[in-house]
Parts: sequence; structure tokens; C-alpha cells
Amino acid sequence: MNARRLPSLVPVLLAGLSLAACAQTSPSPSPSTALGLRAAQSPAAGTADEAAPPPSQGASAYGLYLAGEVAIDHGSSRDAATYFHQASQLDPDTAQIEARAFSSALVAGEIARAADAAQRLGDGPEPVQRLGLLTRAVEDLAEDRGKQAYALLSAKPMGAEHLQAIQLLTPWAAAAAGDWTAAVALPKIDGDPIAQGVATLGQAELLERAGKLAEAETIYKSRAGGKDGLFTLGYGAFLERRGRKADAQALYAKALLQSPNDLGLKTAQRRVSQNAPALPLPGIREGAAEALIAPAAMMVARREGDNGLAYLRLALRLDQTLDEAWVLVGDAMNGAGDIASAKEAYLKVRPHSDQYIAARTRMALLAQQSGDKEAALRLTRDMLDVSPNDPRPLVVYADLLRDDERFPEAVAALNRAIGNTPEAEVGWSLYYERGAAEERSGDWPSAEADLKKALKLKPNEPEVLNYLGYAWADRGEHLKEALSMLEMAAALEPRSGAIVDSLGWARYRVHQYGDALRDLEHAVTLEPADPEVNSHLGDVYWRLGRRLEARFQWQRVLTLDPDAKIKAAAQLKLAQGLGPDAGPILPSAAARGAPAP
Repeated sequence: MNARRLPSLVPVLLAGLSLAACAQTSPSPSPSTALGLRAAQSPAAGTADEAAPPPSQGASAYGLYLAGEVAIDHGSSRDAATYFHQASQLDPDTAQIEARAFSSALVAGEIARAADAAQRLGDGPEPVQRLGLLTRAVEDLAEDRGKQAYALLSAKPMGAEHLQAIQLLTPWAAAAAGDWTAAVALPKIDGDPIAQGVATLGQAELLERAGKLAEAETIYKSRAGGKDGLFTLGYGAFLERRGRKADAQALYAKALLQSPNDLGLKTAQRRVSQNAPALPLPGIREGAAEALIAPAAMMVARREGDNGLAYLRLALRLDQTLDEAWVLVGDAMNGAGDIASAKEAYLKVRPHSDQYIAARTRMALLAQQSGDKEAALRLTRDMLDVSPNDPRPLVVYADLLRDDERFPEAVAALNRAIGNTPEAEVGWSLYYERGAAEERSGDWPSAEADLKKALKLKPNEPEVLNYLGYAWADRGEHLKEALSMLEMAAALEPRSGAIVDSLGWARYRVHQYGDALRDLEHAVTLEPADPEVNSHLGDVYWRLGRRLEARFQWQRVLTLDPDAKIKAAAQLKLAQGLGPDAGPILPSAAARGAPAP
């Protein structure tokens, strides 16, 4: 079985191991949103960190504007921000240029420049103006201009878009302005219990900062111990700061009975047991940053990638130590094709952070995708030196080994990954990848058992149906079931050339040449440059007596950069043709009444 039948499942595997949104699963930015972030269109995007060429000395505002658009298409957000800024300096009265200068600076994380551009947005769309106002307020907070920030946020009623972020940020701006009456007032956020919970936690923290400890404790305690782990951690930290470590330890222990795998609770419990210093109360800027993370995460979850990225950038302007935010920014920039900015974001994650492995895993995936296999392996080994039994780098390491056709080593890495993952959390994809690596290693009994486990966990997964069905058909085992599985896989993924080819090749193996011809000709239209698919089509032409077409297909295989095994087989077939087909025979799909895929 050719390696192309096992696409990289690392994003799925990592998602199953509770890794925050993987580099390849980051939300696709919506093209209709105000920021205009979009995936790179250039074929070279995401493969190099090339800087865009500087504009010519006498470039016009329009020329610079076009250069900015080209930079976005090439995945260069920082260059785009520079070009749009230069264009706005030459033509400050054009609303479209100003809007682009603002949004591109915000995407690139250049908040001071974005705030400056936001002051000149004029009569553009209201959502853009509100985002501009929010940006200006964040820049004021970052520069210790609390009164200006509070004045901007409380000046007039806001529309629906960005209202939640403004409501969450306003109490912190009031605290920065010295208005503690407004700061400790709880904003009412309609229709969103999660955002309301964040606002309530912020109120407790501000009450504690104002010295109103009894009121703060009442709020902390009222929400702690339930499903909302945020309040449990907040209350526990409050107790630690008050010197009540035994109470904090009891709180964490009770919460862990309900959520035994909660990393935050485990870290807090360990901190108390080791008599380490309590977490400090967040400063005003840090609290404001955390308030923006909640709407950012919700927008990312709703696939509002542009606004989610904007909020993350604003939060990081206030607090550069938000490691999870850096990971999410990296994911968003990677999704937009800006690999240089994605790497820059991942590198911001601190070595001792619980997000460090996640960030470095993404770095390894980027290196793998760009073809730098050595860098990917080096990054993965470095992670394993730090955390030898962490399933996440083990999964990536296994994928790299499989890509290098080092299948027994890949199996060993996946054995460790599965062994170090709680049984209830081992998803179908881990068993699938291990089963495929075992099959390529020659250990079919183990492979079959793992593939069956994967299929039991996800019965209609096309990749598993394809792999197990193809293997059975190729081995002459469970033929009726194999064909049924491959028909189902092709029905679920009719545009997958690999799956349609598997179905056609399985039909070929049981002498259903007419049905195989239909499938394999279709597979070649889906995967015209795949040497294995073309080789299979040549084989079925030969069996049908179409010898000239068969030789043409085999000759074509040699032009498609086949691996050594497929190349040697094509050369032998060109020299000798095919011998008798002694494989098992089944009635054709038409005779069995099976639907065509």
C-alpha cells in the first residue's frame, strides 16, 4: 500500500489530545469581515519568509495600496501594514485607504499605528469605527492614559458589534481612570452567560484591588466549586493571597474530584503543596487583557477569525505574557498564509508555560510542511527531551518518522503516545495512524486490530474505511465487507482520488474489470499526477485487452516522479506486460445491485 493512502492526521490527532486549535485547524477568516484578513493566494505562500520588495521612490498612494493588497495575498501582513500606512500618509483623505491602514496594522499587531489610523476613519462602516474606538482605548490603557481610555469607552452607546468587548473592558478603564465606583459596578451582558461570568470575575478582582475583601470573597465563593473552573482558580488564588493555604488546598482537591484532568487545578494544587508564592492579583492592564480574551475565544469558536484575531492582538498589547493568546495568534496567521508572523507568535510563548509544547509542536508542523524535515525532527526531539512522555510531540514525531518511511520507529512513538494518554481520551485517529504504521511495518495482525478499534470508535470515517477495506481486498480477505466499506468511503468522499482509486483497485483485484475501469478512470481525473493511480488504470486497460492504452499509462507513470517501487513495476510491465490474474473472483457491483459511487 502506497504511503499516499495515509495522509497526515496530526491535526486530528492533536485535537483529540486537547491541544488548543491546531495550526491546520485554525478558523478560516471570514471574507466579509472588516479586517480583510484572507488566506494567501500565491502558490509560494507559506513556504518562505521572504520580505516584500520596497516600493519605488516615487510610488503613488494607489500604487502603495495595490502593493499592500499583493502583500496580503502573499501572506505578508507586516509588509501590508507598511504599504497601507505609507499610502495613507500620501492620501490621508481616502476612506478606503485609511480603513486598510487601520485594519492591516491591527492584524500585524502594530497597535500604536492602528490606533493612530483609527482616529482618521471618518464616516466608514460603524463596526469598523467601533473597533477603531476599542483599539484607541486599548492603546491609551497600554500607555497609562486611563482617563482617555475610559472617556472613549463610556462616551456614547455602542452598536451590537464589539459591544461585549467594550462592556468587559470598561470597568478596567474606569479603574485606570481612578473611578472606583464605576470600576466595581457589574456590567450586564445580555444573552451570554460566559461573558457575564468573565465580567463577574473581573468585578471580584477589582473589588479585591479596591480593598473590599469581604465583598470580593462573597463573589468568588458564590461561583467557585462548580463547572466554572475559572472561579475556582480565582477563589483559590484569593485564599492563597490571604494566607489561607489550607482552605485553598481543600478547594482545589474537591474541584479535582470533578475534573481530574484539569491542568490549571493540578498546577494550583502543586503550587500550594510546595508552599510556593501565591499568584499575584492581576494588574489593571493584565486584567483588561484577560477580559478581552473571552470574546476573542468566542469569536474564534464561532469562526469569526478576523475579529477574534483583532481582540487577541489588543489583549497582547496590554499583556505580552498571555501564552495561549500567542498560540491562537499563530494559528490565525498560519491560516492566513503568513508563516513568518505565525512563527513569530509561537516563539513568544515562554519555555515554562503550559502552552510551550503546543507552540513548539506547531513550529515543527510548519517546518514539516515547508519541507524542512531536519528542522521538524530537531524541534520534536527538543520537546521530547523536555517532556519525554507528552503525547503531543510524540504524535508529531511519529508522523515525521512515517513520512520518512521509518515505520517501526513510528509505531514505537505511537505506542508511547497511546500509553501516556488516558484510555478514555484515546481517539480513533491515534489507533488509525498506529494501525497504518504497523501495516507498513509488516505487522498485519496488530494493524488489523488497531484499524478495527479506530472503526469502532468512528464507524463512518472515510479514511479508516478506505485503509482497512483496501488492505482486506488486496489480501483477498473479507472481500464482500471490504468492497462494501470502500463503496461507503467513496460515497462519503466522492472527490477523494485516493479513495476512488482504492475502490477501483479492489474491484480490479476481484476481476470486476468493468466496474474497476469506471472507478479508475474517474480517479485519474481527480488525481491526474498520481503515479499509482495511473499505474492502476494501465493495469485494468491491459486486462480488458486495451494494450496500447495500458502501455501509454505505464509510460506516463515514469514521467510523474514515482517512488522506486512504482517506477520499477512500471518498467517491468512495459517490458513484459502482465501475467495471469489469479486473484479471487466476486460478482460485479452491477450484478450485486450495488450503487455506483
